[in-house]
Amino acid sequence: MTSNTSDAPFHDRMLSLGLARVAEQAALASASLIGRGDEKAADQAAVNAMREQLNLLDIAGVVVIGEGERDEAPMLYIGEEVGTGNGPGVDIALDPLEGTTLTAKDMPNALTVIAMGPRGSMLHAPDTYMDKLAIGPGFEEGVVSLDMSPRERVEALAAAKGCAPSDITVCILERPRHEAMIAEVRETGAAIRLITDGDVAGVMHCAESDVTGIDMYMGQGGAPEGVLAAAALKCMGGQIFGRLLFRNDDEKARASKAGITDLDRIYSRDEMVTQDVIFAATGVTGGSLLPSIKRTPGWVETTTLLMRSKTGSVRRMSYRTPLAPHQK
Repeated sequence: MTSNTSDAPFHDRMLSLGLARVAEQAALASASLIGRGDEKAADQAAVNAMREQLNLLDIAGVVVIGEGERDEAPMLYIGEEVGTGNGPGVDIALDPLEGTTLTAKDMPNALTVIAMGPRGSMLHAPDTYMDKLAIGPGFEEGVVSLDMSPRERVEALAAAKGCAPSDITVCILERPRHEAMIAEVRETGAAIRLITDGDVAGVMHCAESDVTGIDMYMGQGGAPEGVLAAAALKCMGGQIFGRLLFRNDDEKARASKAGITDLDRIYSRDEMVTQDVIFAATGVTGGSLLPSIKRTPGWVETTTLLMRSKTGSVRRMSYRTPLAPHQK
């Protein structure tokens, strides 16, 4: 592919179905590895399929959120150019298999996830941690903030909803670093849904609280996943705030390389994703948002969530295809 960025306009409507296919094919590639205990094989299958499909699209794409730095990821690395080169210049954020452990253990909420926007539309988040806080749509800006304590966040959201703190459910990644946060949230009377992996899905759950029962997401997770989650909420509605966390000078150097100078900055959703984007996610293992890949004799079926922030449109698409002879 050529390295010349095309000045063609970003026709999100025309590109959206192609993006859905990218997510679908990554999910289908990992389907045979669900519950097989091999995280690396499941991830690699999804990466290969996603890259192959991306290279069929008429875009001059650059991966800004990907599998890691070039020296640690042979494919879909940050900065890799994808697409035919004939078409608009676009930023791509992706996680070919969000929840590799979930897939290997056949646990809920593994997804394939990809977002696309015009060139320069997404924060080039370094591969560090990010402190995140997210709520769904329908609230005034700033009703909760990262500067609040976990208790204050729960109480502020409950007040905004007109309910008791005990009616709030918070999603938190189950990690030793979150023990104090979990204890403080529980002291308010709020419920906690702990997840083992997959915090993009965790944030997305806030946007459909009537379906998922989750009102708020908080905690530390990967910064790249924070940008992906912001792209999802840009389409679904809701607020997300993120502050990059650095454990050492190497991580600070990664941020500098990505053009980030204010290391303490709190990013809002629209600062992480500055222009309209399209977003696709396909369910791999079943969850609150999307059903799992289903196999019936001779067939395999996926469900994909396809969203456009420009119009606020949300599609749920079923895709049914015959199994290849070697899969039957």
